[in-house]
Amino acid sequence: MTYIETQLLEKLRTLPADKQHEVLDFVEFPITKTPTSSVKLSNLVPDVSFTQAAQKYIGIAQGPGDLSTNSDHMEGYGT
Repeated sequence: MTYIETQLLEKLRTLPADKQHEVLDFVEFPITKTPTSSVKLSNLVPDVSFTQAAQKYIGIAQGPGDLSTNSDHMEGYGT
């Protein structure tokens, strides 16, 4: 436990129950105003690259390996 956590707990314990609830409401307010995605995103980011995560899907589709081999697909893109 950090120094600030220790200090907060010591001071919180000296307050009556109704004031402790006020402190809890005060602490929870900024948490509810923080977008959920930014709070939990760090817990959701995998430790693998996109290529590793998509490995089972690579090469399962039919068609040319590179769309640039068919000039019709590149029409209007400066070619």
